[in-house]
Amino acid sequence: MTAQPSEAPHVVVLGGGLAGVACAHRLGDEGIRVTLVDRNDYHQFQPLLYQVATSQLPAQDIARPHRTIFRAHPTVEVRSVEVTSVDPQAPSLTLVDGDVLTGTHLVMAAGGRAEYFGVPGADEHAFPLYSVSDAERLRLHFRQLLDDAGDDQEALESALDVVVVGGGPTGVEVAGALAELTRALATLGEIPRPGRILLVDRGKVLLGGFSEKSHEYAHRRLTKEGAELQLGTGVSAVYADRVELDDGSVVPTRTVVWGGGESAATIVAESGLPTGRGGRVQVTPELTVEGHPRVYAVGDVANIPSDEDPGVLPQLGSVAQQSGRWAADNILRELTGQPAVPFRYKDKGIMAMIGRNAAVAEVGKHRHQVEGPVAFAAWLGVHAMLLSGAHSKTDAFLSWAWDYFDRDHAAVVESSTTEAPHRIAWGDDEADVPHISTERRG
Repeated sequence: MTAQPSEAPHVVVLGGGLAGVACAHRLGDEGIRVTLVDRNDYHQFQPLLYQVATSQLPAQDIARPHRTIFRAHPTVEVRSVEVTSVDPQAPSLTLVDGDVLTGTHLVMAAGGRAEYFGVPGADEHAFPLYSVSDAERLRLHFRQLLDDAGDDQEALESALDVVVVGGGPTGVEVAGALAELTRALATLGEIPRPGRILLVDRGKVLLGGFSEKSHEYAHRRLTKEGAELQLGTGVSAVYADRVELDDGSVVPTRTVVWGGGESAATIVAESGLPTGRGGRVQVTPELTVEGHPRVYAVGDVANIPSDEDPGVLPQLGSVAQQSGRWAADNILRELTGQPAVPFRYKDKGIMAMIGRNAAVAEVGKHRHQVEGPVAFAAWLGVHAMLLSGAHSKTDAFLSWAWDYFDRDHAAVVESSTTEAPHRIAWGDDEADVPHISTERRG
């Protein structure tokens, strides 16, 4: 069955992340017909996935059902289904059930995926953090390692030894959280010693996009937390029980967390759209695709030109949200006969969490550097406000506050089924509190 385009505007949005939701929400505010397509029935807040993986937050605090987000937008339809192909000429999406969804405009907001740079075994054995399922899979993996070790002290010694690949914000935040988690578990007597947390990166500094002062602070704090750093070294191969580095050394581990790079979602490579670095769609300053004036690409799926520098904007949550909304505004301008306006990113700064009471933030256009407790508080506030829905904001604040005052709280690695969930099943109550389901998608 093919949905035929009509004269009335119908915007098809591929992806229900920060960019896609921002775009659909803006268009829905104006009563424009929108169909948002995502494989999941929920919107997830990706910057906090590592906190789900390390048991600092439950999954429901960073995920919210799309139906709740758009409850007050009757013109926005959400379809939870896999997309098999994109036709930018129509423009249309072909769905896994054979349906073809055609609109007057298409907004590509499919997000990103881990880039393994051809490292053998990484795709099979490493743990990326790009979805709630990824985070739950890692959390349950830690639980399974402890269960498998049982009372065997020798097995417990190395059960939570982890290699973190990548020295950017994701790698730094994961390494800091894992160092705290394993230290707390050792304090509780669940493991004989804190896990060995080794962060590996080919670069010479941590947080490469930050200032030298932030590099030094992150290095100092992670080392103080007990993490080991091996910079200027890459990974040459990943196995189920070890990692081989390109300096010839071998690190025994059953857990490799991959934060070493990002590329656009697979569907982009198969779309026929022009791509550049990271396999991302090349877009004009107005966020459209050259040769396809009614196809937009936003967020992590796009190489968005900077209006100040010759390069492109980084893959940040704030860039995704702002570009999604800007694309919607340009569509609205077109519908009212006005010219599209080049995207202007409002740079509010960058930040990274390192551990309890330890974070770095570089605020504003001129990157005023803040570190320590002040940056930690700012990080909590900014990320809580970016969460979707009052329920998520409240629960996240409560979880963070509880974790801050109770150092053992972070060590509660919840026991659950060892099968990784593939979606969140949402309840029918007003709060829309989810429970994790292991049901697989067809």
